Amino acid sequence: MDTIDAILQLPQRKLIIAQSDVLLDAPAKNEIFIMMVEESRGSAGGRAAGGGHRKIVKIYGFSCENGCSKAFESDDQQKIEQFDIPYSAVAMDIKLSSGQPYVVQGVIDPDLIASYKAVVAGNLK
Repeated sequence: MDTIDAILQLPQRKLIIAQSDVLLDAPAKNEIFIMMVEESRGSAGGRAAGGGHRKIVKIYGFSCENGCSKAFESDDQQKIEQFDIPYSAVAMDIKLSSGQPYVVQGVIDPDLIASYKAVVAGNLK
């Protein structure tokens, strides 16, 4: 369950933040963070009239180069609150390790990734 493919395919809503295009079937260097979203009852998938709340309940960080290895994992709300949440996420086409195309909600943002890496470095001391 700790592989990036398994986490990406979980049915739970998630946001993907990557340094570059997510092509897990290629030996490309990439940094990928996955924010797992808990939606309360009444949360309306982004429609303005929706009540309820969305909350990040877990964050995974992966470092990729000839495969991806998990570099960070936390469900500690104090740590999670240090991560900026990208509200501009859109449907994003990615490729899983098998080459299978897959669509996720996410954003490619090298600046966000740099800020996340700084948060992780601060949390690992």
